Amino acid sequence: MKQSRLMSLIEAITNVFVGYVLAVVTQIVVFPLFGIDAALREHLTIGLAFVGVSLARGYLLRRLFERLGKRLSGRDTSMYESSKGS
Repeated sequence: MKQSRLMSLIEAITNVFVGYVLAVVTQIVVFPLFGIDAALREHLTIGLAFVGVSLARGYLLRRLFERLGKRLSGRDTSMYESSKGS
């Protein structure tokens, strides 16, 4: 089943959002166990620091695997054809 770029982006955004919420909750629970005292605002900021990277990673990996899947199945020869003309 092929996933469109838009659906890849929506999936990546959803994944990052859920991961962000889980990360903040985990920080709130785990930080005190290590003697780290942080306010809610700090937890939210720490979580936001990684959102952009997580979003880009999820989207780019999804697109990479989509392209690899096409190449391996023989449906996409664009990379091969563009190198033949050189």
